[in-house]
Amino acid sequence: MKGILGRKLGMTQIFAADGSVVPVTVVEATPNVVLQKKVADNDGYEAVQLGFADKREKLATKPAIGHAKKSQHGTQALHSRNQRG
Repeated sequence: MKGILGRKLGMTQIFAADGSVVPVTVVEATPNVVLQKKVADNDGYEAVQLGFADKREKLATKPAIGHAKKSQHGTQALHSRNQRG
């Protein structure tokens, strides 16, 4: 699965060589961290959980803080689980 995990900043427009206007979305795409890796032996499927954008620990829930400590990364504001296969 290919994709991009980021935060939408807004919309703008660009002009093509022929003069036509093309609407585009502006996305902030910072490096993503792997928070958890699911394997078929333990979980029954394979997947990767990605995190994007640090979140202040004060705003995170206790389960999210525990999850972040297991992954050895700070708490993340956005999570995405990408299943493979």
